[in-house]
Formats: sequence, C-alpha cells, structure tokens
Amino acid sequence: MAKTTLDQNTTPLYAALQEHIDKRVIPFDVPGHKQGAGNGELLKLFPKSVLEADVNSMKPLDFLCNPVSVIKKAEDLMAEAYFADESFFIVNGTTQAVQAMIMSAVSDGDKIILPRNVHKSAINALILCGGTPHYMYPYFEKKFGMSSGVSLENVKKAIEEAPDAKAILLINPTYYGIVSELEAIIKYAHHMGLLVLVDEAHGAHFPFHEELPPSANKLGADISAVSIHKTGGSLTQSSALLLNTDRISRDYVKTVLNLTQSTSASYLLMASLDLTRKFLITEGRGKLTEVLNLVRDARNRINEIDGLIAFSASDFNDKGCFGFDETKLGVNVTGIGFTGIHVYDLLRDEYNIQVEMGESHNILAIFSVGDTPRRVNQLVSALNAIATRYRSEPLDMTFKSFNSTEALISPRKAFYSPKKRFLINESIDMISGEFVMIYPPGIPILAPGERITEEIVNYIELLKSEKGAISGLEDSEANYINCIEEQ
Repeated sequence: MAKTTLDQNTTPLYAALQEHIDKRVIPFDVPGHKQGAGNGELLKLFPKSVLEADVNSMKPLDFLCNPVSVIKKAEDLMAEAYFADESFFIVNGTTQAVQAMIMSAVSDGDKIILPRNVHKSAINALILCGGTPHYMYPYFEKKFGMSSGVSLENVKKAIEEAPDAKAILLINPTYYGIVSELEAIIKYAHHMGLLVLVDEAHGAHFPFHEELPPSANKLGADISAVSIHKTGGSLTQSSALLLNTDRISRDYVKTVLNLTQSTSASYLLMASLDLTRKFLITEGRGKLTEVLNLVRDARNRINEIDGLIAFSASDFNDKGCFGFDETKLGVNVTGIGFTGIHVYDLLRDEYNIQVEMGESHNILAIFSVGDTPRRVNQLVSALNAIATRYRSEPLDMTFKSFNSTEALISPRKAFYSPKKRFLINESIDMISGEFVMIYPPGIPILAPGERITEEIVNYIELLKSEKGAISGLEDSEANYINCIEEQ
C-alpha cells in the first residue's frame, strides 16, 4: 500500500486535460487532425469532445516518459488503489506491461520460471532480453481441454529443477478465471530468494469486492501487470504496471518501459485510467455485486440446459484451482456436439452476440461492470436455442491432452536461428521456429524452440478445420511452419 492516504475522489490528469480543453488553446502541434478540423470524416465517428481530448504531451499535462506532475499524481492514486508502492500508466497494452515486468527482473542468460500457459507477451519478452524459461506445467483438465492453475508443490518442484532461477511469473487468474495457490507460492518463492512477477491481466477488478480473489499485490507480489481495460472498464489498450518492492528499482523499471513505450502517449487512454480508478474505488463494490448476481444467475440457468456445463471452482475438484473468478463465464459445449469455435461463430453470426473466445472445448463470456440483465438474458436464450436447434452426438475431444512439450532451445536463440519451411503435417519431431496460437487468448500452442508433437499437429489441424483464428505463423493460411534444424 502506498505510504500516504490520498484523495481517491480526485482525478488529477482528467481535470488538467479538461482545463486544457476549456481554455481553447490554439494547436500548432500534433496530432494533425487539429481537434477534428483537418478531417471531417473523423467527426462522423468521434464526438468533437473526444477529438479535443486527443492531444500531445505538454507541460500542463505532464509527460508519460518522465511524469512529475498530473500523470504522476494519477499514477500514485492508482498505486494506492491496487495496494502497490508505485504505478506506471501503460498505453501500449498489457503486452508491454508484461514485457517490461520481465525485462526489469531478468537479463541475458538469467532463468525465469513460467507456467506453460503464459501469454505470448511473456515469451516475446525473453526473445527481447535473452532470458531463459524453465516451464512448470499446471494441472490439465482433460474434460474441459484447458490448463488450470499451479500449486505450491508445482513451484517447489520447478525451483528444485531450476535452483538458479532469478524470478517466477504467475497468472492471476487464468483466462477462464482459475486462481493458483498464490499466497503460499509468493511466500515460498520469496523465501527461496526469487522475485515474484504476476500477470494479472484479467484481475483488474479483484481489489474492489471481497467475494473476488485477492489481488497479487495485496498478497505480496513484487510486480504485476494489470489490464484495467479488460475488466475494470477503461479504454482498450490502457493498463498499469504495479511495483510493490524495493528489490527492483523504480527508476530502472521506468527506463525499461521507455525502451518500448510510445513517446506520443494517448491522453484519451490515460484519462480513462484516471477516471476508471476513481469509479472502481467509489462505485466498484456496488457494481460488482450486481455483476456477480448476474453471472451466478446465468451460470445456474445454463447448467439447466442439457449438454452444456457452465463450470465453476467445484468442477475442478481442487486440481490446480485454489480460487475462482466468477465473472468469467466459461461454458463447455462438447456435450451438444460442437467445438467452442463453432458455437462462437453461431452466436456471432446467428444471434448477434460476441463472446470473448471460442476454442476446442469451450466458449468464454466475460462479465463486467457494463453488463445488463437484458443482454445476459439474450446470451442464455441464444445458448438454449443453439443446444436445442443444432444438437448432435457429444464430441470425443480426449485427444487434446497435451499440456507439455520439450523446450529444446531458448526463445531468443530459436527466433534468430536459420529456419526452413515445412508443411505443418510433415513437421512432427522438428523444432518450431515460430509461434502457433489461437487468438484470443494468445497463449501459444507452440513457442519458438519447442518440439512439435503429433498431438500438437492434430490440434492445429482441428483448429484449421473449425476456422479458428490461428496466428503467429508467417504463413497466413497456417499450412506451413518454419522449423529449426537440430542443434
């Protein structure tokens, strides 16, 4: 927690931005649209008030690369709200926050322990800084075809295997809302001398309701990356990096951020962070109570539909699930004879409903402070209609039981190694030279330097047959993969 008590009802950055707009300053700087005057097409999409707020850095509005006034005050308020010592506003998305977090903790040749279900941004950070991953493998729930969380025993085993590791990265929560044995892991990792980094991209709402899992910073993590825009409600791409230790220098973190942070930071994004922090502090608990009631009702109603399972913590029998974010509504759909990819498309194309993700076994709907009973009813009704109208024999998806493969060389070495292109179905036992993933969520099926297995190839072919959004490959059709010759 920040050392002083601040007035969380204030919005210093937003107030300064509004004052600048009210003064009607004549702009002879960038951006070139000059409050929309330069391109009337912009005014058809964006209100004039938005274009007036799209300004460049200047003395009264502070500078994100080295904040000393209103941005710094807004960041201090964010830090206090999230039980951190320091906060850094991020306008390049949580991808940049994750990368800066890792690059602040490990350097070329350093080892870091990662759960294998990390977002690609974590592995990309290792390509950039030269760190070496030591993977630990969360429990794999075959029924739902997904990785769960990690236990203290997982972590003890990983540290025993990699005693020279400098840091460990954890996920709180997973995309589907599963929480690892976080408090015990943080204490043990610190006891063993490791820095604890947490990807809390999907936990921005955690500090603001007692029935949600605790945030990483509150439990003592050293540094965390939080997607305020995902579940907090700020504008897309606005996030925060939260520092909660003196074992990593604040000034060094700022230096690392400035390697990749835009020098033309969006004041629309930063003001949305300032406003959203105040909203969550002052109104978050009441709004989140409404959200929890909505999602609990939806979960119960979906579980009454034959063939669908809206899963919760009890469905994992404590296997890697030590807490659960109820606002993540994951629904297993294989019981009605479809993959999640197919149901995702049906919802969008036939019922005009956009859910967060569809993959082999499940779909995922994310509930947040903007949801309404009417929209929730439409989602439940659509799922009931799909289950009734399109039902077929349940799918046997047990083949997707791969949660590990060999990491033979470091991501950085793999990225820069000479490669040859092969058909994916002819690449079994080769070393991948690039990523393969379905987006969302951006968790790699394969990462550079890993062994390509038959199970992985089969899964990629399934995703292609279902028209899943495969990304990461140079070949946009996902027929070929770049492989590395044996080292």
